[in-house]
Amino acid sequence: MRGTLMLTWILIICLSQVAVKSQYYSKTRPYHPRPVKVTNLHVFMHETAGITAVQVAQANITSNDNNSSVPFASLVAFNDPLRTGPEPDSKVIGNVQGIALLSRMNASSTQYIDFGFNTGRFNGSSISVFSRGEPELAVIGGRGKFVMATGVALFNPIVINATNVILELNITVVHY
Repeated sequence: MRGTLMLTWILIICLSQVAVKSQYYSKTRPYHPRPVKVTNLHVFMHETAGITAVQVAQANITSNDNNSSVPFASLVAFNDPLRTGPEPDSKVIGNVQGIALLSRMNASSTQYIDFGFNTGRFNGSSISVFSRGEPELAVIGGRGKFVMATGVALFNPIVINATNVILELNITVVHY
């Protein structure tokens, strides 16, 4: 019994010395946060019905009581070119992919949109937006140059007709 007690005390002392003399903990380094950047983007989204935007689901209702061109509860997927100007031949700088749940009873929609850039300064970067389809959409994240992005995307319809939609987007992104 006495030998076991002595052995226990020796082990405790040895283990405490190992923990004190080992380099288990690293030395503290000062924290240098990355500076916050604010980027303002002015781009145009060009959408063509049936080609770059397709209705993939619709509620199973028999009437269209809301007298809308898009029935209530439609799900639309889109993959539109992102351009530098409103002209159809302006330079393509990326693409806009997303889904929109349309509820035309009150002209609203809920949208998830990803603006991907594949040329220029932001090549390989993207901005994610998730919001109701009001004139301003919330920027909820990003990747590449837009890591940890927040901000707002304001859109202004330039052309809306039966086959084409051109939206002007002013996006303010706060990122690191």
